[in-house]
Amino acid sequence: MHATVSILAEIPEPLHESLKGYLETHPDWDQDRVFSAALSLFLLQNGDSDRRTARVYLDTLFKHTVS
Repeated sequence: MHATVSILAEIPEPLHESLKGYLETHPDWDQDRVFSAALSLFLLQNGDSDRRTARVYLDTLFKHTVS
Protein backbone atom coordinates (compact mmCIF):
# COMPACT_ATOMS: atom_id res chain seq x y z
CA MET A 1 0.00 0.00 0.00
CA HIS A 2 1.39 3.41 -0.98
CA ALA A 3 0.74 6.37 1.27
CA THR A 4 0.80 9.90 -0.04
CA VAL A 5 2.31 12.59 2.12
CA SER A 6 1.33 16.13 1.27
CA ILE A 7 3.91 18.75 2.21
CA LEU A 8 2.97 22.36 2.70
CA ALA A 9 6.10 24.37 3.39
CA GLU A 10 7.08 27.98 3.24
CA ILE A 11 10.34 28.60 1.47
CA PRO A 12 12.41 31.79 1.43
CA GLU A 13 11.56 34.23 -1.35
CA PRO A 14 14.96 33.83 -3.11
CA LEU A 15 14.38 30.06 -3.38
CA HIS A 16 10.85 30.63 -4.63
CA GLU A 17 12.06 33.01 -7.32
CA SER A 18 14.87 30.63 -8.33
CA LEU A 19 12.44 27.71 -8.52
CA LYS A 20 10.01 29.69 -10.66
CA GLY A 21 12.83 30.68 -13.01
CA TYR A 22 14.10 27.12 -13.23
CA LEU A 23 10.65 25.70 -13.99
CA GLU A 24 10.03 28.34 -16.66
CA THR A 25 13.21 27.33 -18.49
CA HIS A 26 12.95 23.55 -17.93
CA PRO A 27 9.49 22.42 -19.08
CA ASP A 28 10.27 18.74 -18.41
CA TRP A 29 10.45 19.48 -14.68
CA ASP A 30 7.64 20.35 -12.30
CA GLN A 31 7.57 21.39 -8.67
CA ASP A 32 6.99 17.86 -7.40
CA ARG A 33 9.92 16.48 -9.37
CA VAL A 34 12.25 19.22 -8.10
CA PHE A 35 11.24 18.65 -4.48
CA SER A 36 11.58 14.88 -4.82
CA ALA A 37 15.09 15.23 -6.25
CA ALA A 38 16.11 17.79 -3.64
CA LEU A 39 14.74 15.85 -0.67
CA SER A 40 16.19 12.51 -1.75
CA LEU A 41 19.61 14.10 -2.41
CA PHE A 42 19.52 15.78 1.01
CA LEU A 43 18.72 12.46 2.69
CA LEU A 44 21.49 10.67 0.79
CA GLN A 45 24.05 13.33 1.71
CA ASN A 46 23.03 13.31 5.36
CA GLY A 47 23.29 9.67 6.24
CA ASP A 48 20.31 7.85 4.74
CA SER A 49 21.98 4.83 3.19
CA ASP A 50 18.70 3.24 2.12
CA ARG A 51 18.99 2.09 -1.48
CA ARG A 52 15.35 3.03 -2.05
CA THR A 53 16.24 6.68 -1.44
CA ALA A 54 19.05 6.44 -3.96
CA ARG A 55 16.65 4.87 -6.44
CA VAL A 56 14.13 7.70 -5.98
CA TYR A 57 16.88 10.23 -6.57
CA LEU A 58 18.15 8.58 -9.74
CA ASP A 59 14.66 7.85 -11.08
CA THR A 60 13.69 11.47 -10.47
CA LEU A 61 16.74 12.80 -12.28
CA PHE A 62 16.17 10.55 -15.26
CA LYS A 63 12.39 11.06 -15.24
CA HIS A 64 11.34 7.51 -14.42
CA THR A 65 8.10 6.96 -12.58
CA VAL A 66 8.85 5.91 -9.01
CA SER A 67 6.60 3.17 -7.72
